[in-house]
Amino acid sequence: MDNHTVREFLGRFVADVGATGAAGSVVVGNRLGLYRALAEGAATPAELAERTECHERPLAEWLRGQAAGGYVTFDAATDRFSLTEEQAFCLVDPDGPNISTAYRLVLGYLRAEEQIAESFRTGTGLPWHAHHEDVFTGCAAFYRPGYVADLVPNWIPALDGVQAKLEAGARVADVGCGLGESALLMAQAFPRSSIVGSDYHMASVDEARKRAAEAGVGERVRFEIASAQEFTGEDYDLVAMFDCLHDMGDPVGAARRVREALAPDGTWMVVEPAAGDTVADNLHPVGRLYYSGSTFLCVPAALSQPGGHALGAQAGEAPIRRIAAEAGFTRFRKAAQGTFNAVYEIRP
Repeated sequence: MDNHTVREFLGRFVADVGATGAAGSVVVGNRLGLYRALAEGAATPAELAERTECHERPLAEWLRGQAAGGYVTFDAATDRFSLTEEQAFCLVDPDGPNISTAYRLVLGYLRAEEQIAESFRTGTGLPWHAHHEDVFTGCAAFYRPGYVADLVPNWIPALDGVQAKLEAGARVADVGCGLGESALLMAQAFPRSSIVGSDYHMASVDEARKRAAEAGVGERVRFEIASAQEFTGEDYDLVAMFDCLHDMGDPVGAARRVREALAPDGTWMVVEPAAGDTVADNLHPVGRLYYSGSTFLCVPAALSQPGGHALGAQAGEAPIRRIAAEAGFTRFRKAAQGTFNAVYEIRP
């Protein structure tokens, strides 16, 4: 046994277990608005306590831990803590990475550790709706920055002829819409188009409807409670699925329903986590992030449904291509690729 290698491994453990514990502190900061308050200006623990109406002592410990992790900046000369412009952008700005909210996804799914351990034994999985509500809010926050950055500027223009249809006025279905972030972005960018978002999870649909009303697009965006195999409507110019096909127990059934619902010259846009087709391709930090989420969310959700599939969040292109072919689609190409997502254009 090489002691140097052991020490290196233990160093990795210290970093990982520290980060795991820090996730709870980040979520506390999000819930209590601590990052937002700190973004107003540098503060001592006492000053931040006055600003947030929180108790000074736990705030002091929170600030010190955040500074140790690099999420907060500490000035030893003034004994004040602050956020740099970059830290504030990542932690506070709702149109930025919004990582303090995204952390709620991880903390939320870890709450189901006992149920997930049991599902390892039984293979029955755990349905999406059985998770803590932080999973739904955190998931929307995790994916939204990528959608803001790429959906309208890059992904839609990469699809053959789709942008022109949306600008002229198209019928769009957003299947597995979650809290509706992708549907709202499309509605705001293409005011002549109408969008129907669908999700089987009632609480998510209710929140999506609320967000659409707040965004002022409620007349052009409708949300319904329906599975991917049963969403309503026909003659859609575009059917989109954002980071959800791999969660389905019956993705082939969903693909067949998409083919039925598309107009003859329509497009199925499938946005999936970026992944290679082999395990070795995915052994990197982003792959680790997705495999962790997939272990707790994606594979259990698929196993809890009929259909016999459980692709997981790092499925890669090959199984998506096979599903499309089995459902009767004849044209398939990767239209775009980024750090976190791959975009597939699929046509009848």
